[in-house]
Parts: sequence; C-alpha cells; structure tokens
Amino acid sequence: MPRYEEEVLNAVSLRGTLSVRELATLLNVSEQTVRRVVQPLVERGVVEKVHGAVVGRSRPGEAPFLARMTVHQRAKVAIAAHVATLVRDGDAVALDTGSTTGFVAQALRRHRGLTVVTNSTFIATTLATIPGNRVHMAGVELRNHDGAAFDSAAFAVVRSMRVRVAILSASALDPQRGLMVQERAEAEMSAAMGDIAERRVFAVDASKFGNAALVALPPLSVGDVLVTDAAPAADVCAALGRGEIVIVR
Repeated sequence: MPRYEEEVLNAVSLRGTLSVRELATLLNVSEQTVRRVVQPLVERGVVEKVHGAVVGRSRPGEAPFLARMTVHQRAKVAIAAHVATLVRDGDAVALDTGSTTGFVAQALRRHRGLTVVTNSTFIATTLATIPGNRVHMAGVELRNHDGAAFDSAAFAVVRSMRVRVAILSASALDPQRGLMVQERAEAEMSAAMGDIAERRVFAVDASKFGNAALVALPPLSVGDVLVTDAAPAADVCAALGRGEIVIVR
C-alpha cells in the first residue's frame, strides 16, 4: 500500500476538499506522487477526484475517523493484537485517540474488568459495553472529525486517574525528531496519559516511518515500548530514545 494514504485521508477529513497542489505542499511531495497515492483511494471509493481536487466521500453520519481505519488495516490489526497481550484482565489503562488505538480497543474487548480512561468516543463506546469494564470518557467538547476531546475537562479527568498502561498513537516517526503528532493538544494529551501510567506503549504502523508532523513527542524512556510492523531504519531508531521496539508481522 502506497505511503501517504493516511496523511491524505487526515487532510481531507479535516478540510473536506483540497487541490492536488495543496496536498503536494502539505505532504512535501510532488503532485505526481499525490496523484499516485490518491488513485487507489478513488478506486476504493474513499475519496473522489473532481477537477484537480480531492474530496472526501464519508457517508452522512459516518466519522472520517472510520475511513482512516481502512488504511494499513492489516498492520494495525496485528499491532493491536500484540498490544492487547500487554494488558491483563483487571488492568487500568489509558488510550488516546487514533485509528491504531481504535483497533487496540477492539482487541481489548476480549479482556474483562478493565478500568479505561480515554478521550476518544469511539474507544469509549467500544469498551463500555463489556461486562465488568469501567470506562471514563474524558472531556465534554468533541472534535468534529474524530469525536475526540481535548478540552480542559478532558485533561482534568485524565490527570485524576492512575493507570498501569498508557496506549498511545503517533502521526509520524521522523528520523531527527522521533515520534510526532499533528496538533499540540494531541501532544499534551499524550504527555498527560503518559504521566499517569506506569508504562507507555506506542502503537505505530510502519507507514509513519520517515514522515514528519507538527509537534514532537518526548523520546522513549527505559520501560517504554514501540509496537510496529517493520524494523525502523537505524537513524529512526536513534531518534526514538531508549525504549524497546517490538516488531509484529
């Protein structure tokens, strides 16, 4: 599957319509590369290409977040399955918003007695209906493209909790700056969830390798784990810090 598909979907989800030139500038690639990436998405019916622009095709009532979950799905499912093995029945866990952490939530439906804190409505509703689970939805005001909360109430709920594992996502893995996300609020939520956890687990598929986003996350510390589906290049590993890397197939 070509690189940059998820970045295109993210951009289209946020803006609705972008020209090929705008996408090329945003991703720092050529317009030819954008056309090559967009064509499979058009064929799958995820986006539409009209007069040199790329248009989202989410059905009414369907969050663009769900469309992003169709990208690199096999890798995300494999990553999620391994991350779920790091969680025990009865654990307290934090999960941030992201398509891969969405798959982790689905994998955790086999667990029982979890205490969950999340700022993602998708994750909250996925796990709240499991008998014995206690799910704390952090936040009041929800972001329109993925149903995630980053208001002051969300941070207050997260900071009031204590969990064994924080399961976190990232938008990019840059060779110089390491793990990155698209918005400062996402970085602040990642830090808040990491601060209340005994252990941080990052679920990041290999399509993010070599890409850059807007805000860098702190390097991995001893005890942190990156679960991914391919071995990062040596320069990327150096930027990650001192955490463990687990590769699933």
